[in-house]
Amino acid sequence: MMRYGFPILLCLLLSLSSGAHAIGFTFTDHTGKKLTLSDYKGKWVLINFWATWCPPCLKEIPDLVSLYESRKDVMVIGVAMDYRDPKTVLKYVNKLSITYPIVFGDRKIAAQIGPVSMLPTTYLFDPAGKPAVYKVGIISRESLEEFMRENPVKPENKPSGKSQRKDR
Repeated sequence: MMRYGFPILLCLLLSLSSGAHAIGFTFTDHTGKKLTLSDYKGKWVLINFWATWCPPCLKEIPDLVSLYESRKDVMVIGVAMDYRDPKTVLKYVNKLSITYPIVFGDRKIAAQIGPVSMLPTTYLFDPAGKPAVYKVGIISRESLEEFMRENPVKPENKPSGKSQRKDR
């Protein structure tokens, strides 16, 4: 079986230096917990914009759940866009067994990260908190892991003592 995921991902990924302007964000998830990029220093942070009516969005969610649950170095945050009733979003969260934080999104929320012209749109920040890549369209766990493997981030100056990073 040929592996097309990574070459296709590379063709479709755009450098964030030209498209996004986020250097941080502050979200509140559906449980009321505040989420900020700096909370996850040392982890890859994936922000996935999706909608309940979007078949490609729903198709990629199991891969994102699997990635989130199996890797301690990855934080996934789902941002539900274009919804009428939060209860509908939560039904999908339960149905798809989404275990990562869900944010009820809008244009103001999206503007903290970058352009969201179509759904799904995914942004990935490296463990140093810097924008790495973004993709418009479906994404897979395999392509994300391959990208992370191929683009390791060398630790800058590690502070001595206890880490201030929050766990999930």
